[in-house]
Amino acid sequence: MSLKKHLLSENASINEALVKINDLAQDGILFAHNEKNELVGSITDGDIRRGLIQGCALNAPVRDVLQAHPKFVRKSENAVKKLIELREKGFRIIPILHDDSDEIIGILNFRLKHSYLPIEAVIMAGGKGQRLRPLTETIPKPLLMIGEKPIVEYTIDRLERYGINKLWLSVNYLGDQLQEFVRNKETDMEISLVRETRPLGTIGSITLIDSFQKDTILLSNSDLLTNVDYEDFYVDFMESDADLSIVTIPYKVEVPYAVMEVSNGNISDFKEKPTYTYYSNGGIYLFKKEMLEFIPKGEVFSATDFMSKLIENGKTVRSFPHHGYWLDIGRHDDFKRAQEDVKLFDF
Repeated sequence: MSLKKHLLSENASINEALVKINDLAQDGILFAHNEKNELVGSITDGDIRRGLIQGCALNAPVRDVLQAHPKFVRKSENAVKKLIELREKGFRIIPILHDDSDEIIGILNFRLKHSYLPIEAVIMAGGKGQRLRPLTETIPKPLLMIGEKPIVEYTIDRLERYGINKLWLSVNYLGDQLQEFVRNKETDMEISLVRETRPLGTIGSITLIDSFQKDTILLSNSDLLTNVDYEDFYVDFMESDADLSIVTIPYKVEVPYAVMEVSNGNISDFKEKPTYTYYSNGGIYLFKKEMLEFIPKGEVFSATDFMSKLIENGKTVRSFPHHGYWLDIGRHDDFKRAQEDVKLFDF
């Protein structure tokens, strides 16, 4: 939503405020600002109604009826818990202020976006998708249609819903088509392309980006269909002080027989028809920006290489189990399943 729709000078008339609030309909709240565009207060139709009852005229300035000290968050502060609290208390629209002043630089509408995560995202979209041939002979796998949208667009739209406003797309195979897709994509996100001149593995091309501004980076495969909660993922990452956190997919194995524990030929114990839970890599990662120093520049390097490197160096590598929907669209059966599942789940 346009920032200007919610802003009004403190010198504007109450009548002007009424017109703007009427145009905003269900999102009817305004934020008054001074000459420096700094937040002064908020105005709703209720504030105006109370002002009129008290004798304010329609041509009086809105500063006569506004509510001072409205709730807000700053652009780069770690305010996710604050946002969760405000959302749970029923606040619907929150102004975003500059880090170093009270200048209003954005509006968070919880009806349109679920959160405002202070991270940058990278989607790895350079693979050839060989297991999906012949579908990928002329179309890159991220642009294969699932329902009404390309695979990668589900990830992009979900990232945007969580308030992520800077995205990098790493491309190689048929990269011109992905560039065209980004050019035509309607979004408030800033999306930039980084091109591999040769395949660098599942994470190696991230070293081609040298302008990360945030302290936390989210990296995702481009062929995933999932409803993972990026806010929960981020909160867990911060609270655990992890260096790297990985979305993991629980996989249960039920053994239909008694399992013996054997040592030196002797049975020490047994479990009757046990169930074991294993965790597979979900292809979505959060990590501190300084962990980039462990990825060699210009070399083929995989996400599993990255994990191993961090573990070897005593870094905290955490699992974030995802119990919702997740599908890696790597084979024809997965592609067929995705066409049906997209009708049933909210991505």
